[in-house]
Amino acid sequence: MIPILSGVAPLAANYDAWFCDIWGVMHNGQTAFEGAVEACRQFQAQGGRVVLLTNAPRPAFSVAAQLQDFGVPPDCYDGIVSSGDVAQHLIKAQEGKAIHHIGPARDHAVIEQAKISPVPLVEAEVILMTGLIDDDVETPEDYRERFEGLAARGVVMICANPDLMVERGDRLIYCAGAVAGLYEEMGGEVLYAGKPYLPVYELGIEKITEIMGQRVDAPRILCIGDGLKTDMPGAFNAKLDALFVASELHVENRILNDEILEKIFLSFTDKPVGALSKLCW
Repeated sequence: MIPILSGVAPLAANYDAWFCDIWGVMHNGQTAFEGAVEACRQFQAQGGRVVLLTNAPRPAFSVAAQLQDFGVPPDCYDGIVSSGDVAQHLIKAQEGKAIHHIGPARDHAVIEQAKISPVPLVEAEVILMTGLIDDDVETPEDYRERFEGLAARGVVMICANPDLMVERGDRLIYCAGAVAGLYEEMGGEVLYAGKPYLPVYELGIEKITEIMGQRVDAPRILCIGDGLKTDMPGAFNAKLDALFVASELHVENRILNDEILEKIFLSFTDKPVGALSKLCW
C-alpha cells in the first residue's frame, strides 16, 4: 500500500533536493497554498534545496514573476526549471522555419526569448502551442477546424506545456497538452517539452548541481506532484522517487484513502513513496 501521510516531514531526511510541481501543489492558479510554502521553507532550513519543476510554457523568470503575484515568495525555493525553458531547445531545432504561435498574451515571453516573429497560421511550417487563447471558455474542440489540413502538409507542433488540465481556483481548465492531443488525433506530429519527458528532468539535475555545487545522486531527489500523466510517470521515467499530492485533477475534494490510491495507481508499475492531500510539513 502507498502510505498516506499527514505531512512531508517524515520523508525529508531521505532527500537532499526536491523537484516540486507548482500548479496544484504550490498554488491553485489564483492563490498560494501556505502549507506548501512553509513545507519548502522547512526543508530548506534542514539544508535541502527546492527546484520548482513546472510545465508552465514560459521561461523561468516569467514563472517567478507570476508566482510572486499568486503569493509564492522567492525565498521558499532555490530555482525554477520550466517547460518553456525546454521548449527553447525545440524551437532552436526548427530554426529557419516559419512559426505560428497559439496561446494567451501572458505566454509571449517564450516568443521573445526565442527571438522569433510569429507568422499567420496559413504560412506556418511549425506551430508553437503554449495554451488555449482564452482558456476560461475554450476547449480543444474549438481548434479542430483551424487544424484541418495542417497535418497533411507536414506542419509540426511544439507543445510547450504537456499538461492536459489544471486547477484555477475551484474549477479545471484545459492546457496546451489537451490541444496537442487533438492535433495528434488528427494525424499531426507533436514535439513535447516538459514532464513526463526526460529533458526537463535533465535540466533540473543541472540546476540542482549548479545550486549545490555538486551532483546529487538520483536516490536523494524527491519529485513532488499531482499529475498522473506528467509528474508521476515523469519521475519514474527519470528513475527518481515520487510523492503524490492529491489535487482536484484526480481526487475529489482532495480526500485520500487506500481504495482511491489503489485505483489511481493500478496501472502503474512503479509507485510513489507516499501520498498527501496537500503538500505540508
